[in-house]
Amino acid sequence: MKKVLAFGTFDILHPGHKSYLKQAKALGDFLVVAIARDKNIQKTKGALPQNSERQRLKRIKELKIVDRALLGFLDDPYQIIERVKPDAIALGYDQATYTENLEQKLKNRNLNCQIVRLKPHHPEKYKSSILKKDKKTGE
Repeated sequence: MKKVLAFGTFDILHPGHKSYLKQAKALGDFLVVAIARDKNIQKTKGALPQNSERQRLKRIKELKIVDRALLGFLDDPYQIIERVKPDAIALGYDQATYTENLEQKLKNRNLNCQIVRLKPHHPEKYKSSILKKDKKTGE
């Protein structure tokens, strides 16, 4: 069984996220999704998400394509990779947080897994930052 790990905030679940998860699932047999913690999102993005980590986790768990969903770790975001031990890591086309030098970081932890950068799904329309802006302005 090939296990795939995908990461994300998934604050406003949209078709772009669903495409990302579908592409991730196609890489293997078992899809594990790690949900970013509120504290880490605030640290990296400078603001809390609209929905709490528990709400976001619940929504991802409800998706049939997801075999397992769990919250990431607070202090060490790479610890989730050690726990899950995936065969592949699926990265979103624009995912930048914690991805720099990822191969080397995995090697330093004696983790050997494929890293796959997935394709965008209409990023001009389905991107959380755009959707949040549209929601605020009512456009």
